Amino acid sequence: MSWLSKVFERNPAGFNWPRAVMFLDAALVPLVVFWAIGYEQYLLSAVFGLLFAALADPGGGYGRRASHIAGFGLVGAGLTALGFGIGGDAWGWLVLAAFMVTLVAGLAVALGVHSFATAMLLNVWFIVTLALASGLHQHPGITNYTWAQVVAWAGGSALWIVVTFLAWLICGRKDQPPPVAEFPGDTSRKKLTGPLVVFAVIRAVAIGGAIALAFGLNLTHGVWMPIAAMIALKPSLEQSTIVSAQRLVGALIGAVAAGLLLLIPANETGLKLFAISRGLEVVALVLFMHGAAIRFWNYAFYCAAIAAAVLTLIDLPQPTDYAAEGYRMLWTLCGVGIGVLAMILAGLLTKLSARPSPESA
Repeated sequence: MSWLSKVFERNPAGFNWPRAVMFLDAALVPLVVFWAIGYEQYLLSAVFGLLFAALADPGGGYGRRASHIAGFGLVGAGLTALGFGIGGDAWGWLVLAAFMVTLVAGLAVALGVHSFATAMLLNVWFIVTLALASGLHQHPGITNYTWAQVVAWAGGSALWIVVTFLAWLICGRKDQPPPVAEFPGDTSRKKLTGPLVVFAVIRAVAIGGAIALAFGLNLTHGVWMPIAAMIALKPSLEQSTIVSAQRLVGALIGAVAAGLLLLIPANETGLKLFAISRGLEVVALVLFMHGAAIRFWNYAFYCAAIAAAVLTLIDLPQPTDYAAEGYRMLWTLCGVGIGVLAMILAGLLTKLSARPSPESA
């Protein structure tokens, strides 16, 4: 009970509703646009481009902010093109790409904590692109163009540049603090030690293994496995045990919530299915909004909100029933299990690295 109380411990001062409302206001723009043109399959790319650009916003002078966000958006656009470009290819290419992207993101810590954090955002987005591309590829009634997904991501990032420009004008052209002040801002270089490199490899192998199981075995709704593994895995070797447990619990809660939401359109067709699908897209945006609000209120509930939103949007085009929900929950548990095994290995690595060498004894 003491362990659970720490996992679900809440910080009343951690609520940030103004930030959440600001994100929701901006996210309504791509939602309405894609509703109007009838291409909702590109909504998730735009929303993630907007959300992650806001997280990576370093604050300061407008020129510095715009150039930084533009660079981040360009790298994300490249990963979007790669993910959606190979999403329908042989599973071996997906495993190789996921392994390399995750490994490079883990080694980005050498460029500073800020670079590492932004690399982790792009790493998460790349895994989402593979999952989303695979789901859309299996749905014959939905057209999906890689270039359109890239444009949607870039449009979401550009939208945040516009938002920061308007805020800059309204505030009298003064330097602004970062919208997410808690996002790491340290840019000092860090030496790549042996344990850091090995941990980056462990994460890459875990994500690559989850991709291999999901796509290599052609599992029904298997994309939930790598998503759950990515959420459950701790991004850095220094992350505490409590935060790691919160990520695990959040992944499970989010998967259950998404599964329940996806049961709503089961066996529905025609206009009613269309209306429910649009309603669930709004629910997903509201979940993202709550994630932005409660990030420092409780990390477990934050992970749950983000996971529920992502999994709902990814599988919204897929047929759903009780059997499908069973598969989704099963693969979620497997993904969390992969994350647990990786964290156990990381824990052993930490203990081994903490032991004094015979020369220093």
